[in-house]
Amino acid sequence: MIAGIGALNGQITGGGLTENVAGAAGAASGVGASFASMLEQAATNTVGALQNAEQMSVKALSGDVQTREVVDAVMSAEQSLQAAIAIRDKIVTAYLEVSRMAI
Repeated sequence: MIAGIGALNGQITGGGLTENVAGAAGAASGVGASFASMLEQAATNTVGALQNAEQMSVKALSGDVQTREVVDAVMSAEQSLQAAIAIRDKIVTAYLEVSRMAI
């Protein structure tokens, strides 16, 4: 997920946002699409990590995997979920700030 944010930063700095008005508008819409796809990918990765942790837990109950593998999967899922919650909180905070702006 962090690599996705780094890739987004590279697009913002290298996207030619200062060229001209038409170019800036086109680049800004591309960045918006990249941001949306990055959020979608982050959500997909988080759901995948949670599903993997659940599968590992079920396998541990049947004795197919070791406890260490289950702990690793659950900790990875927890980190992904915490990152997703932090991103959601930042988005909600930004929305609330924008909604309070005077027009």
